[in-house]
Amino acid sequence: MQNAHHAALNAKHTMLDQRIAAETQRPLPDQILIADLKKRKLRVKEELGR
Repeated sequence: MQNAHHAALNAKHTMLDQRIAAETQRPLPDQILIADLKKRKLRVKEELGR
């Protein structure tokens, strides 16, 4: 059970990282969206550390 939760968090962290990278590559990246994605990624990372 714990392994499945950890794997799901890892997948979410990777997905957020990919979304951040994709948004930064756009000609006019949405800085508010990027900041929100980074906050969400940090929350997932903190959850993984527990």
